[in-house]
Amino acid sequence: MEDVLRYEGTRAVVTGAASGMGAATATILIDLGAEVHGLDIRPCDVPVHASHLVDLSDTDQIDDAVEAIGGPIDSLFNCAGLPTTAPDLDVMLVNFAGHRHLTEAVIPLLSDGAGIAFISSVAGMGWVANAAKILPLVMTPDFDAARAWCEEHPEVVGGMGYPASKEAINAYVALRGFQLAPSGVRLNSLNPGPTDTPMMPSFIESQGQDFFDNFPKPVGRNARPDEQAWALVLLNSPRNSYTTATSHFADGGFTGGLFTGGIDMALLMPPE
Repeated sequence: MEDVLRYEGTRAVVTGAASGMGAATATILIDLGAEVHGLDIRPCDVPVHASHLVDLSDTDQIDDAVEAIGGPIDSLFNCAGLPTTAPDLDVMLVNFAGHRHLTEAVIPLLSDGAGIAFISSVAGMGWVANAAKILPLVMTPDFDAARAWCEEHPEVVGGMGYPASKEAINAYVALRGFQLAPSGVRLNSLNPGPTDTPMMPSFIESQGQDFFDNFPKPVGRNARPDEQAWALVLLNSPRNSYTTATSHFADGGFTGGLFTGGIDMALLMPPE
């Protein structure tokens, strides 16, 4: 495969590399010639350079993996996550706090012009409207402080762990991406719409089949994991050198329709 995106010979770290969008991302990067280190709670079937067993709610495991990988690191892809069926605190710790801890541990090892990309979700698109609620979490100094904040603010997290975690990711990307911009490190997030990954049954379990049957899909279908993975790889590519601190939506036109009145969000709300 021609190295148009400039990944050949680079070193990449991918969380959630054992399945779904993470596995698809790792596969693409390997095909592009990158040395890929996969992090997951399960072994990676994808032929990565090294597979590291990591629970993102355990900072010691995160730190051990970062030490084992070492530098330089040219790109970090934060693809792991827990779905809506998991306990709210666990979702917040893995999706946001653990990934933030990993990211901050990797930043000193990044090469010039390196890229960091998170998988967020269209569920996190409301972060700007909720910034007053979510930024205090984002500005906590470390993993333990984030855990304490979540435990102390059930009005933000309770029953809303998944969307709150995705809003926190997008807010962190905006805040930290802006701070890192002078260094040349790029930090962005991808916000997918419904995608056919192993997580989808969990979302159906919590939201109901009718919700997803009625979810507006302007392109007429769910995304494939590789479609989201390509968007992520493009987002983190050195070719994308002027894009940072932003949330990119790969939702098949959903937010475009929502923001311009073509989609009525009330249709997705359960009846009173």
